[in-house]
Amino acid sequence: MSTAGPSPRHGSAPLVGNALVMLSLAACAWLFAGLHEGDWWQASPSRARVCIAAAALLAYVGLVAGILSRARKRDTSGQPAMLAGSDATWVVHASQTGFAMELADMTAASLRQGGVAVQRAGLERLDAAQLQAIGRAVFIVSTTGEGDPPDSALGFVRRVMSQTLPLHTLRYAVLALGDREYAQFCAFGHQLDDWLRRQGAQPLFDLVEVDNADDSALRHWQHHIGQLGDGSDAQDWSTPRYESWRLRDRVELNPGSIGGPVFLLSLTPGSGSLPDWAAGDIAEIGPCRAMAEVDEVLQRTGLAGDVPVQWQDHAQSLAQVLVRSQWPVADHELWRGDAQALADACTPLPHREYSIASLPGDGALHLLVRLMHHADGTAGLGSGWLCRHAQPGDAIALRIRRNPNFHPPAADVPMILIGNGTGLAGLRAHLKARALAGATRNWLLFGERQRAHDAFLADELAAWQAQGLLPHLDLTFSRDGDAHRYVQHALASHANRLRQWVEEGAAVYVCGSLAGMAPDVDATLRRILGEDKAEALRTAGRYRRDVY
Repeated sequence: MSTAGPSPRHGSAPLVGNALVMLSLAACAWLFAGLHEGDWWQASPSRARVCIAAAALLAYVGLVAGILSRARKRDTSGQPAMLAGSDATWVVHASQTGFAMELADMTAASLRQGGVAVQRAGLERLDAAQLQAIGRAVFIVSTTGEGDPPDSALGFVRRVMSQTLPLHTLRYAVLALGDREYAQFCAFGHQLDDWLRRQGAQPLFDLVEVDNADDSALRHWQHHIGQLGDGSDAQDWSTPRYESWRLRDRVELNPGSIGGPVFLLSLTPGSGSLPDWAAGDIAEIGPCRAMAEVDEVLQRTGLAGDVPVQWQDHAQSLAQVLVRSQWPVADHELWRGDAQALADACTPLPHREYSIASLPGDGALHLLVRLMHHADGTAGLGSGWLCRHAQPGDAIALRIRRNPNFHPPAADVPMILIGNGTGLAGLRAHLKARALAGATRNWLLFGERQRAHDAFLADELAAWQAQGLLPHLDLTFSRDGDAHRYVQHALASHANRLRQWVEEGAAVYVCGSLAGMAPDVDATLRRILGEDKAEALRTAGRYRRDVY
């Protein structure tokens, strides 16, 4: 275990060093004075020598003053400015090797790009009063040794985390960095997350674990961070490595719904057999733009789409670049006649994440996607590509991301599945996995808008219920009748069943909307089970969420 204490204050180092230098000089003068024989030279030094000596003295004094001034600036540069940060999102890091600090810089840049005011600080700079004054914070923290906090964070652990604080106004997220080769994987990140929850702080989204700088986990963190801003598309931190899949078919599940169309998509690999994945895993999609948009840009710049350019270390046509990239915000006249300059100014479109709704045994990867629209009426980047622009047979850039935090429990564990909207995708994959395992202790609570339009996959759910796979099925539709009734209300109406299932070892899995549904379900669980029991479920891995 690490026994290192908190780091000394940097501002005291120059003072001590300069004092030692002055004492050393005085000692040398005393020793040399003892070696002098006879009388001192009585003549006065020349005016020139006096001026030189005075100038040297002033230069030394100025040098020492400059060093002390810079040291004081370094010492206070990381101190939180409460007035500047009172309405900001705080990006707080605790780093052992510098990687957490680097990720904090990237996180802060992504937030600023999304129009968010940012205050950045090392964890060691926060005290209890400052932490209580923060409204929103994201923590990027490393684990060192056998589950220890970084050396710089030891003071915060001892001074602040040893207390009980009222942090009910704090909304936060934690990125935990670690290495799975160690038994206490991401231990300090979990310790910080647990402590914040016990103080009443509300998570913005669930803790994200990163094993050895795994880029897929970092992209998942960036995806969540992007949702804290104005929704603008931020460039991915790492270059995605997609494989080519094909859109096999697309079926609209809710024609006429007031909630917007939802589609069931089937995708297959462009070549080879289906890869393996588990219930709970995620599909990352590399979206493309509509060709009509590309043609408009080509027309405005006077460039031909088949002009060859170099982009992302590959030779390809300008049209191929434009269809997969964000374009520079500039007068199109700037790029007239210079295809390579336009390509150089383009950056890859950011990825989009979707819960996988099938298993490899189904013969295809299924997604459940709602077509989203921006305020100006244009289709969302990912959903517009998948639900409108891509046609059956078109290539889809896709890669599968393992999501072990949402993998299924053992077959003998009862399972309570709760979700809304397209969150049914992740729950459907779990029910398929339970059917294969012969696990029949399953309870699904699902909510949408209108039974007449939004009863997604109703025949499939009814068949599972008839087969005994789904002995309890509670469907709620908020826009039917006068009263709006949501999935958390269905859960509350079966409080006794919930308590009984939890006592019998059930695991609770939640999939769907981060805004509204997930926090309301969480509050309902805690109200029925009590804070201690709900926290015990989460700590034991029996309460898991895939929310977005």
